[in-house]
This record gives sequence, C-alpha cells and structure tokens, in this order.
Amino acid sequence: MARRLLLVSTSTVFGTGYLDHAEAALRALFSGVGRVLFVPWALHDLDAYADKARERFARMGLGLDSIHAALDPREAVETAKAIFIGGGNTFRLLRRLQDEGLVDAIRRRVEAGAPYAGTSAGSNVATASIHTTNDMPIVWPRTLDAFGLVPFNINPHYIAPDPNTTHMGETRDQRIREFHEEHDRPVLGLREGSMLMVDDASCRLAGSAGARVFERGKPAVDVEPGADLSAYL
Repeated sequence: MARRLLLVSTSTVFGTGYLDHAEAALRALFSGVGRVLFVPWALHDLDAYADKARERFARMGLGLDSIHAALDPREAVETAKAIFIGGGNTFRLLRRLQDEGLVDAIRRRVEAGAPYAGTSAGSNVATASIHTTNDMPIVWPRTLDAFGLVPFNINPHYIAPDPNTTHMGETRDQRIREFHEEHDRPVLGLREGSMLMVDDASCRLAGSAGARVFERGKPAVDVEPGADLSAYL
C-alpha cells in the first residue's frame, strides 16, 4: 500500500496562526502537487472554511479546490492530486463522507499515491475508527469505522491528567482505557503541536510536542518528537 500521510493533532497552536506550525511539513508533503482537494465537511459554514483554507494554502504556493463546490465529488476525489481534510466535528465529517459514498474512494486514492493531510477530525478519519475522538456525536454516522489508512486510533488535542486539578470528570487517559476495555487497537494521544508523518511502512512523530501511546493491558508510554512509531503500522 502506497501512502504518504501527515496526521496533525490540531490546525492551530497557541500563539500562532492557522496551520503555521505545520507549514513546513505540509510544504514537504505537497511538494510538486500544485493543487489540493479540500474537504470542509467537519464544519457547518463550508464556504467560509474553504476560503480560510484557500488563503492559507495560497501563501504556500498551492491551489485549493473545495469538494463541496464540486459538481461531482466522486470525480473530484478520483482525480485529486492530493487531499486535505480539516478539523471540526468528526461525527459530522464521517457521516457526510459516508452519505457522499466517498470513504472507499478516498482510501483508494490515497493508497494509489495521492498524499493526504488531516488536522484533528481530518486525522481521526484517516485512522481505523473515530471511537477515540473528543467530539460530541451531534449526528450519527452509519459506522464509526474510518479510512483505515493506519491500523491504530488517534486522540487529537491529547491532554495528560493534571494531578492538582479538583475537577472530578474523567480524564483522557480514563476515556482511552474505557476504549481498551472493548477494543485492542493502540491509541496515539497527540498533544497539540504534534503530528505523525507516515510514508509507506514508516511512521515518525514530528512537531513541537510529544505524544502518549496507549496499548491494551500495558502502561501508557510517553514519546518525544522524532520517535519512530513504525511498529504500530
């Protein structure tokens, strides 16, 4: 399976602008592409979202076409040179992808060599399933299974438990342990500022922040930027 993926925890980190922290990685991924197909369906105002992404990609020397404006979304996927799916609500995003019949089409296009980038929800749908998203199920997709471009799950915007907090609600770690009471797949908790760079059989943690790796029946392990996570492929 040919795959070139950039799975980013968040589109914006504190103190920077939209996609600023991921610009170098996006430029490298989309080098030589020219135009990118954008999927804005995780947010409600599709035109505003597409305009925001188009302006940002133009500053990187890249053209951007939004799938919501395409006469034939399937054809847009099948002819795309590269794909970028932005963040928002993961349940809404996956349901729209299913309603449009594009889950398999995007998987095939990426496996055929089209580079893929996602932020937050766009990273979630690249994985095995969206079970470990942080979002509320404001709509309900037919299944939580996603593209399966990698065999693990992601928890974007991961925050480690604060030992000094008085908040009594569940932590991210507890929620992920609940997932592992029912499922075997590893979960990579990506802190804001972190991203995964996948190239065929290699997977590396990049960015300015680390991650926490959760496996069923094992203690969670913190990893730093530069870590080789290829074993999870």
